[in-house]
Amino acid sequence: MKTFTCTAKTKLRDFTDGVYPQGSFAFNALIRRGDIRVNGVKTRSDIPLETGDVVTYYTTQAEEAKPYFLAVYEDENVLVADKFSGVTSEALFFALSDRAAYPVHRLDRNTCGLMVIAKNEESGSALTEAFKQRQVEKVYLCFAKNAFKRESGVLTAYLKKDEKKSTVRVFGSPSGGAVRIVTEYRVIKNYGDYALVRVTLHTGKTHQIRAHLAYIGCPVLGDEKYGDEKLNDKYHARRQILVAKSLSFSLEGKYSYLNDVKLTSSFFPELP
Repeated sequence: MKTFTCTAKTKLRDFTDGVYPQGSFAFNALIRRGDIRVNGVKTRSDIPLETGDVVTYYTTQAEEAKPYFLAVYEDENVLVADKFSGVTSEALFFALSDRAAYPVHRLDRNTCGLMVIAKNEESGSALTEAFKQRQVEKVYLCFAKNAFKRESGVLTAYLKKDEKKSTVRVFGSPSGGAVRIVTEYRVIKNYGDYALVRVTLHTGKTHQIRAHLAYIGCPVLGDEKYGDEKLNDKYHARRQILVAKSLSFSLEGKYSYLNDVKLTSSFFPELP
């Protein structure tokens, strides 16, 4: 059993995603069983919450014990976590706030792999700036629809967020409000109608890999926002099969020691 107090108006699922990784994992099952109580009352739906509402989760021992990250690297300045698919970045930040309280970047809920969380304000500012200045190389692995015209390439396009729909659109030329994105890919292995693909981000925007690959007709397998519904159904894939596989730094000054640290996720793309 875990209990949390709501600090702002929100929905139950959004609140859960932000404070309780195991509850986020098990949310649908908890709702079905009536094992979430708001102010002592069982709820079986994603109800609105008010400031001061007390939410209690009656997770099973198995649900409570389910891991949500692995520590890949940790020192006095930084923690690099290997996040499990199904956990939101916000839930991970909350759960680790007593160890590392300064988020540097985020991953989508269903993307697993490496996330950097700073342990102090100074390192948080420095590493956030390093990400902005492209002093961090981010490499991903994914399964994607095998409609690639070339085995490798560096793609440039323009991305625009739709905040209301929580999606993005990609354009081939500059468009009002859109930002430039650069995505590099290489097909590693051909499996017929899908392929294992290595993706290197030269810019880091919301849903960039998912939306950019979808734009060229090669969506990430399992992606329910930008993906190929028939291909997803064929392989029973309901989450994007996307792994933030490695990180490498090219820093100067105080944190340049991180340039020598090898950071690799333990996860690898797998079919359900």
